[in-house]
Amino acid sequence: MARTTRRTKALALMAALTTTGIALSGCTAGSGDDGGDGQSLKLWHYEGADSAMGKAWAESIKIFEEETGAKVEFEEKSFEQIQKTASQVLDTDAAPDLMEFNKGNATAGFLASTGLIADISDAVEEYGWDEKLAPSLQTTAKYSEDGVMGGDTWFGIPNYGEFVGVYYNEDAFAAAGLAIPTTYEEFVDVLDAFVAQGVTPLAEAGAEYPLGQLWYQLALLEADRGFVDDYQLYKNPVDWQGPAVTAATETLKEYVDKGYIASDVSSVKAEDAGVSFINGTSPIFVSGSWWFGRFVAEATGFDWSMTAFPGADLSLGSSGNLWVVPENAANKDLAYEFIDITMRPEIQAIIGNNGGLPVAADTADITDEKSAALIETFNGVLDADGLSFYPDWPAPGFYDVIVQELQGLVTGVQDVKTTNKNLGEQYDEGTAEFR
Repeated sequence: MARTTRRTKALALMAALTTTGIALSGCTAGSGDDGGDGQSLKLWHYEGADSAMGKAWAESIKIFEEETGAKVEFEEKSFEQIQKTASQVLDTDAAPDLMEFNKGNATAGFLASTGLIADISDAVEEYGWDEKLAPSLQTTAKYSEDGVMGGDTWFGIPNYGEFVGVYYNEDAFAAAGLAIPTTYEEFVDVLDAFVAQGVTPLAEAGAEYPLGQLWYQLALLEADRGFVDDYQLYKNPVDWQGPAVTAATETLKEYVDKGYIASDVSSVKAEDAGVSFINGTSPIFVSGSWWFGRFVAEATGFDWSMTAFPGADLSLGSSGNLWVVPENAANKDLAYEFIDITMRPEIQAIIGNNGGLPVAADTADITDEKSAALIETFNGVLDADGLSFYPDWPAPGFYDVIVQELQGLVTGVQDVKTTNKNLGEQYDEGTAEFR
């Protein structure tokens, strides 16, 4: 689809939302803008103050103001605020100079294709950011003119990464006489052993993202990089009744039938699943590195660890969210200076020592033992070119489709073949413009 057509759609959406009263009142947040005189940087992000990124970026603000003499006008936004209103706000003079935005075709790719965020390729070359990012991390920062990631043009920069692995309650394993699994076969044996002892081993959530991510990880066990390229980058049609997808859907249904996952999983939310690991109810949690810092702070009643999914060559994950510069930004040069500060070793070390995954840290700067182990695991995934992105990325709205279809599967409303058929139809419809 042509860039102009997608931009027209975006503006039409903006008009419709405004007419119906949905447009965010924050559209007026640009009051006080200095008109681009280089004395202030309007910054939006949605990381909590106690998170690894929140701490690192707070220090970046201090350094930026000291070194440039400019003032940072930071406005805290929620993920939902930015996600749902970006296409309206960024086309106005209320646009920030720099903001955090979610990576992927349906998010940053959409903004890139509609001309709402700037091509920053010249800044990437000037500052050498490309030399600090592994190829798989670059994929989500570069887009084609149609908004497909892995293109030739830089539209964002990540300064942290993320991946999905498995969290283990080591005390629960020891009490059950079990060892942490290193192969998928051992993983299944552990699940069977816990069930035999009356324990539902997997913390899961079918009302939000965790169940869909487990489903995709099960597909990756049977897949190769070609499947990922077809699914995520539209290289070839995806076979929705093929071995990878069929194995994933069948196995997920078996997990429920065998008691590995609670029978009421369809109504459980991600927060509830995470808390069930924190309080020791569930000894295993398949989820992302974004939980790591919280578990350090709250899962203090037992020893725990995190590994990549056992037996898998491919793992869900990607760069973290992106710094993007709106096309209407008044102070783009200041935005580039701020990005560069967040890529410095001392800022990267703050991310790494607080449970985050820095992309350009000096490993000697990571003094926290648990964080060092996490980073080593992530680097192993990177070295194996294992990052395989997320199941909902290919098409706008596909997240809700996955949640709904897998809920139908685990509640017995529909069978494996029907689930795959429905997923495939919605995927094909949502990705038709890219193929």
